[in-house]
Amino acid sequence: MGKDQKRTPLIKWQTPNKRVLYALIPAVIASIYFFGWRSLFLLCIVTVFGFITELCFVKTYYKEPVTSAVFVTSVLFALTLPPTIPYWIAVIGIVFGVAIGKMAFGGFGRNIFNPALTGRAFIYISFGAFMTSSWVEPLGGGFPGGFGVLATDAVTRATPLGTGADSYISLLLGNISGSLGETSAILILIGGMYLILKKTASYRIVLSGFIGMLILHTALWVFNVNGALDPLRALLSGGWMLGIFFMATDPVSAAQTNAGRWLYGGLVGAISAIIRIFSIWSEGVMFAILLGNMFNPIIDYYIKQWKSGRSGT
Repeated sequence: MGKDQKRTPLIKWQTPNKRVLYALIPAVIASIYFFGWRSLFLLCIVTVFGFITELCFVKTYYKEPVTSAVFVTSVLFALTLPPTIPYWIAVIGIVFGVAIGKMAFGGFGRNIFNPALTGRAFIYISFGAFMTSSWVEPLGGGFPGGFGVLATDAVTRATPLGTGADSYISLLLGNISGSLGETSAILILIGGMYLILKKTASYRIVLSGFIGMLILHTALWVFNVNGALDPLRALLSGGWMLGIFFMATDPVSAAQTNAGRWLYGGLVGAISAIIRIFSIWSEGVMFAILLGNMFNPIIDYYIKQWKSGRSGT
């Protein structure tokens, strides 16, 4: 190697990815506070294996540095997991998400589906019992909880979507059962607004997502459809807030045109409500985003064709 030839860095840091990580700090701290230091250990394990998986691909096939996007993927994936999930299942999920959801498509900027949700969907289907029945009360049983050690054999309970019994204050603060980083709606909202103000996340996707979710959920709730929560509780419960702010707005797997972002966000919101209410799964935002990812290329294609036809007339 010549003296003037620069060594390729091991990690390539991108400003948008660093902003997403900054925005996730409150949710990460809350996950440790409510569910103990096991949350931090799980996050570290997931991040290490996510990084190693991408490193193996980029060094073997692509000859380029690991991008900081893998840390975003790992943190988001970890925050969607139940507090008592076995470590080995979490490792399988992140390896699958990075390898199949991202690197198999050619690496950073080429994946169709959100990698974090790809990994979660895989273990959700493969290890359903661990993903749907591992809900525990926060440390201390209420607010404040306190940075302790969560017992993995703690008594399980239903998720907020399953009962609708938690107060709005509890849903906002996060002292409820649920996935590690999805319980505190107010902290997710703060992080999400930071991303929108920094123009890292598209407000079009978020706003249309909320509109689509509210319209359909409100209509079904007004007509007393079984399983339809009141609209406000539906927005604050489960993984909706984390999904719409941090995963639906993924700039790679989201729609690329402005009109497409409006359609995509509305589609995610509406499908989330349908899956929540009519399917056997209590949470619908994961599948809604993945379905939206699948249709985004088609949405963008026809929007571009439509604009091209208008400009040619």
